[in-house]
Amino acid sequence: QVQLVESGGDLVQPGGSLRLSCAASGIIFSRYHMGWYRQAPEKEREWVAAITGGFTTNYANSVKGRFTISRDNAKKTVYLQMNSLKPEDTAVYYCNIVLNGVNYWGKGTLVTVSS
Repeated sequence: QVQLVESGGDLVQPGGSLRLSCAASGIIFSRYHMGWYRQAPEKEREWVAAITGGFTTNYANSVKGRFTISRDNAKKTVYLQMNSLKPEDTAVYYCNIVLNGVNYWGKGTLVTVSS
């Protein structure tokens, strides 16, 4: 049974930093691409970043240069380091994996960027 559990969300001031974590279980973690998505109030869920099993990374233009995705295969955890946060980064952040064409999601962690 695949489980994804996000943590690390918080209230932070503009310009601040946070690191989100997503712990996975029920999969051979190192084989799979992992992704982060976010959903702001009254908006569609959007892709933020992804990392392959070979550690290749990709980012949405809106976060490129500010966010860094990484993974620790021994801990079965993927991270999202978020720097220079802006109010428009406020959202619930979700971890994602696709297995056999099925999307799996965690419950999300709330990031609020506000002064």
